[in-house]
Amino acid sequence: MIRVLVADDQALLRGSFRVLVDSAPDRTVVGEAGNGVEAVELARRERPDVVLMDVRMPEMDGIEATRLICAEGTARVLILTTFDLDSYVYSALRAGASGFLLKDTPPAELLSAIGVVAAGEALLAPTVTRRLIAEFARRPEPRPATSRSLAGVTDREREVLDLVAHGLSNAEVAETLFVSVATVKTHVGRLLAKLRARDRAQLVIAAYEGGLVTPGD
Repeated sequence: MIRVLVADDQALLRGSFRVLVDSAPDRTVVGEAGNGVEAVELARRERPDVVLMDVRMPEMDGIEATRLICAEGTARVLILTTFDLDSYVYSALRAGASGFLLKDTPPAELLSAIGVVAAGEALLAPTVTRRLIAEFARRPEPRPATSRSLAGVTDREREVLDLVAHGLSNAEVAETLFVSVATVKTHVGRLLAKLRARDRAQLVIAAYEGGLVTPGD
């Protein structure tokens, strides 16, 4: 049973998500939060597998709540946003979110997404990764220093990381490098471990913050 916490400041939406999640035989809602403070407190108490997190909420926004929840390892966070180019999405992913969905995502896709995130995968299709890259390139401030050095990454792993950071799927990386998809998955797994990255989204960020790829490259 996948345990889900719903965090949204609109009661109607929270109720709708609860009904949808509870309708699935292997998913259940363990709590509802109307703001970020409540989300953090409920995550600590209920220890859900996945938090459906709104970005704009009173008292504490979804980004700060995501950062706290992910730092404590209490749950994995799936961001729910109104716009697919929401400027807050990048910040939420840096805070540790495992991906994001639009609030008008079809019910079946939302239930599937909860399963993907609960299983430890990042919910970032290549098209979403490209939007993440575009957002990184748009930001005017300098790239922050990173604690994740690329010093221990091999040349082949750097090639894989570069392609991942450009939004390529595992199959596309395999085709580009003339290797099997299984080999690419092995390299991605090693990169996740070496860079202490939670998922594919953080690999993209690590590639930029580590200087391997630059906006406009």
